[in-house]
Amino acid sequence: MVGHSAQARSTVLVTGLSVLGLVGSLIGLSVLGAVGQEQDTVTEGFATTLDAQKIPSGYASWVEQAGQLCPEVSAPLVAAQIEAESGWNPKAVSPAQAQGLSQFIPGTWATWGVDAAGKDGSAEPDGVADPFTPGDAIMTQARYDCWLADKVKDAAPSGADVTRLMLAAYNAGPGAVQQYGGVPPYPETQAYVVRIIEAMGRYTGTGTATGTSTSTGEPSGETSGETGGAFGDRVVAAARKWLGTPYSWGGGGVEGPGLGFAQGANTVGFDCSSLVQNAVYQASGGTLILPRVSQLQVTAGESVDRADIRPGDVIGFALHGSYDHIGIYIGGGQFIHAPKTGDVVKISDLNDAYYTSKPQKIRRFG
Repeated sequence: MVGHSAQARSTVLVTGLSVLGLVGSLIGLSVLGAVGQEQDTVTEGFATTLDAQKIPSGYASWVEQAGQLCPEVSAPLVAAQIEAESGWNPKAVSPAQAQGLSQFIPGTWATWGVDAAGKDGSAEPDGVADPFTPGDAIMTQARYDCWLADKVKDAAPSGADVTRLMLAAYNAGPGAVQQYGGVPPYPETQAYVVRIIEAMGRYTGTGTATGTSTSTGEPSGETSGETGGAFGDRVVAAARKWLGTPYSWGGGGVEGPGLGFAQGANTVGFDCSSLVQNAVYQASGGTLILPRVSQLQVTAGESVDRADIRPGDVIGFALHGSYDHIGIYIGGGQFIHAPKTGDVVKISDLNDAYYTSKPQKIRRFG
């Protein structure tokens, strides 16, 4: 929904698909240790190539055009926003009177509305900027996104990704981003940013699926003599390339490291569940997206007994009463994980007394 003030946006739910479940789950992300110092920047690699077959009929060309207006707004991002805002319903109207695919309220549309297409679906403007005309709505959405990206650049802290701040501004208004110097501490806005970044992966035609570690160039199972099979070894390789990346609460996702919020507001990196999500997504060539949080990740995939664990299996730990931490077994009794604020992605001993004393769940994917 576009056009609400920052204060109003903090109380209005995103129209269309509900984010309440994600907000509740985000509260359960593992928060361990003290707040760390600001880390060096890590370049993010957001998905930019659109898979047109994943776009409803008649919309792909408009989404492609919209994704070319500015560097911060890609076609997969435009598609992910439309999914979240209206569920691809061009006639959607919210209780707050937000309208069309991109859910503009009338006042904002009056300022930003673009006449890009005809009501009959043609690519020729018809003289009327209409929020219910898909071409008009999609191009207006991208135009507004690009304006927001330019607006919040000066508010971005060192290492921040402008695209994330733009999404926060789309949801809460640019004033809120400027006020807090980053993604504002509104649960709805934080969930919206995570949701859009995660959804981008569903609309991209790119993805990597390599069986070697980019940090060593050697098969990931070689050091332990164990193998997780083709898929499991790819999961391990995908996770290994992020060794040394800072921990960032709420940061990262399928696209790579990202700026977090709250404890992670000044750090670009991963938390435990986003590292796992990224590794499995990359191993699958972009076809498998796990839930964003550890409590849900331990319910997905195939359950595995501890005696049958192999590289690439995902291990959830109930450290504080729920499955609030998660990592990836790499063989030799070791696992890779993003442990806590102030730490980095690292390898730890699965047989350490601290971990063996906690309930565990092991899941297998691929």
